[in-house]
Amino acid sequence: MEDPNTSNQTPAPSQVDAKWQQDLINRLAFASLNEQRRTRRWNIFFKSLMFAYLFFILLLIYYPDSGETAKLGVGKHTAMVDVTGVIAENADASADNIVTGLRAAFEDSNTAGIILRINSPGGSPVQAGYVYDEIKRLRGKHPAIRVYAVVADMCASGGYYIASAADEIYADKASIVGSIGVLMNGFGFTKGMEKLGVERRLYTAGEHKGMLDPFSPEKPSDVAHIKKQLAIIHQQFIDAVKTGRGERLSNDPNLFSGMFWTGEQGMRLGLVDGLGSPGYVAREVIKAEDIVDYTPRRRLLERFAERIGASAANAMMKISGLSAEPNLQ
Repeated sequence: MEDPNTSNQTPAPSQVDAKWQQDLINRLAFASLNEQRRTRRWNIFFKSLMFAYLFFILLLIYYPDSGETAKLGVGKHTAMVDVTGVIAENADASADNIVTGLRAAFEDSNTAGIILRINSPGGSPVQAGYVYDEIKRLRGKHPAIRVYAVVADMCASGGYYIASAADEIYADKASIVGSIGVLMNGFGFTKGMEKLGVERRLYTAGEHKGMLDPFSPEKPSDVAHIKKQLAIIHQQFIDAVKTGRGERLSNDPNLFSGMFWTGEQGMRLGLVDGLGSPGYVAREVIKAEDIVDYTPRRRLLERFAERIGASAANAMMKISGLSAEPNLQ
């Protein structure tokens, strides 16, 4: 006969229900706690991400936007302004940027001389002309401060246009100098359109308004007009170089042909006065070894926005196969 008080007794249904309910409550409580912990972690993550984003935006907005790089406490020094990349209105080597740096350098009473450090393949003749004229004006206003153009890898076309306004030009023996010429380029798609069976519909008011349209046949009169304009701009370029370099230029027939040379060859042609780096010119020529950079530095946000716009414009020009303006390249 079994003892009714043995430990193998089956729990009453009410006890089973109570245990199951307690277990369920515990599970729900732990699940709730885990969910709260996850929520807090995600809140911390997103708040940190937002803080980093705002910090980045503030950095873009307040990043120095001008050439305020002069070091406090520096006495007599060599001022330097960079001309880097394509010379164009919305580029780092725009006339506004270069001229702003040059004016600040000339107006500093501690400036012993100015180095215009150039590494450019050329660009807009208008922008290059602005800089050339302003260098001439500033040199006349501050005759005691001499300007030295120092070539890095390349000082071609519009870059050389600017350099010729300096008192002297220095380069490395392997630098590229010259390319005194003007070009305008594009594409013609008329034969390709004929093969594809595409009809061009262009409506204009003005006989020559459709000039340079890459999808229309080329007209001899338009070509003659364009070549005339290029010749005028080329002559302006030649006159500027002759004015700046004077009797130092050789009589080489290729000098104004668009040909380019090394810095070493440029010395023989009168395009370059000597071989040397910015450090050499500051130390040995200007006699002020400390170099202070006056190149304007635009805000990162501004440069980013401008480059997006410039990239879109360049893409449209490439699609159309048309160069918008003459280039000193």
